[in-house]
Amino acid sequence: MKKMAMFLLSILAISITLNASDMKKPKMAYQAVPAQKATLVQKGEEKNYCPICGMTLPMFYKTNHAAKAGDTHKQYCSIHCMVEDIELNGAKLTDMSVVDNKSLKFISVKDAFYVVGSSKPGTMSMTSKYAFKDKADALAFQKENGGEIKSFDEIYAIVAKGLEKEKAMIAAKQAKMQKMGEKVYNKMCKKTDMTFDSTAQAKAYVTKNQLCGNMKGKKLQAVGIYLSRR
Repeated sequence: MKKMAMFLLSILAISITLNASDMKKPKMAYQAVPAQKATLVQKGEEKNYCPICGMTLPMFYKTNHAAKAGDTHKQYCSIHCMVEDIELNGAKLTDMSVVDNKSLKFISVKDAFYVVGSSKPGTMSMTSKYAFKDKADALAFQKENGGEIKSFDEIYAIVAKGLEKEKAMIAAKQAKMQKMGEKVYNKMCKKTDMTFDSTAQAKAYVTKNQLCGNMKGKKLQAVGIYLSRR
């Protein structure tokens, strides 16, 4: 009986340890995938970041879009940033593609079925937009999470129409992030006199030179916004 009691106590201790370990793991957002599962078509030190907003691409991979600008590949965290690059920055893009949420591979935007307005979170927008290669997968996602199925051309028109309104909302959030980034930078980072043209460039420099240690996520984004605007 004593041995049995000791055995049961051991099992209980292991169970508690495993459960405590699971509780410590942060839940990954729906848009995110582990870095090793993300396909990055961009090159160079800034390849991990959206060229428009600077957000880390694997963290929003399921809404990633990509395109060619001449001989250069660009990869965006969302259709919002791709449309902004075209409509406001005058980018001439070809071969536009989007991540299929089923296979996690890039597919042509013309072949994609977008589920718009589901219960899953949006990227750079209050309205979520997730793409699928097969309509059956889009319908299954819609059945579970709601939303409407639309084509790329329909989605593009919606995003372009609401671009200025969404940019104002994003600008307000980024202003708060900038203030946070200044505080984090002054408290946790080595100082630099470098100037940066974008949040992506700033984040790549900070990461490469370990100015803030192994900083990631929201803090790194905030520091990148601050350094690109100071």
